[in-house]
Amino acid sequence: MLSHKHEIFLEVARLLSFTKASQMLFVSQSAVSKQVKALEEHYKTGLFERLGNSVILTPAGELLYQKLLLAKQLQHELHQEFTALSPGFSPQVHMVIGASTTVSLYVIPPVLSAYLNKFPNTQLTLKNRNSENILKALLDHEIDLGIIEGLHKVSNVTYTPLLTDEVVAVCSVRNPLRKKELRARDLLEVPVALREAGSGTLAVLEEALAEKHIKLSDLKVKVRLGGTEALKNFVRVDTCLAFLPRQAVMKELASGELLEVRLPDLNLVRHFDFVQRKGTENNMPYREFVQFARRYYAK
Repeated sequence: MLSHKHEIFLEVARLLSFTKASQMLFVSQSAVSKQVKALEEHYKTGLFERLGNSVILTPAGELLYQKLLLAKQLQHELHQEFTALSPGFSPQVHMVIGASTTVSLYVIPPVLSAYLNKFPNTQLTLKNRNSENILKALLDHEIDLGIIEGLHKVSNVTYTPLLTDEVVAVCSVRNPLRKKELRARDLLEVPVALREAGSGTLAVLEEALAEKHIKLSDLKVKVRLGGTEALKNFVRVDTCLAFLPRQAVMKELASGELLEVRLPDLNLVRHFDFVQRKGTENNMPYREFVQFARRYYAK
């Protein structure tokens, strides 16, 4: 089994930061430094080069990191097999997942509940950011698994489909458009409220408009708001049009608090995908979580 020192080294190597590692592990930065120093004394070589507030792995550190990743994978597989053989054996598992706003609020919570009921010894952290920042966190090794929506593909990331959703145009009951059906070109004359740059929801709208040779900058944008709930709360009391995930407004549409404005010539379907750094797709427990979530939404 991996020692406590090796677990701490893995976290520093993953995040390339002693400070971030101490925050993730809930220990002091001095304790993290002490354990890494003990490993460097054990291996008789430096494992990190300090560059101001950041660090990089030395060749020895990179070698140790890659070998420990393999060892951690084998350790998890061993735990899984022992769990099947011996129900009383139940080791703790740590997972750090990042998800876009819509996924964090409306899509993944029931999956997490079901997963934690099945695997109660899992310690799970969910980071909520927009899709662009989830990709950045993945590439910066702050998370090992992300769930994003509607972004252009990145070459060093693998994408695994989770489910499909729809972005809908909605307005309050005060809006004179509430009973109308619009065409894409009509949006040039309608005040709209949009999500912030980097939002997956906004990316879906931008792509759909581009197919009609319309730019976001052509629209009469009244306000840009960060986050689905902020935009939803704004459009409830305003008379502009907003574009929101159907998953996010199902209750409001059912109660009549918000009304859908149909846009039949705009394709506003979007896809939620798991994202992982290439080469980590088979790492446990993330592979297991991906399979569990896909089965959950396949029912």
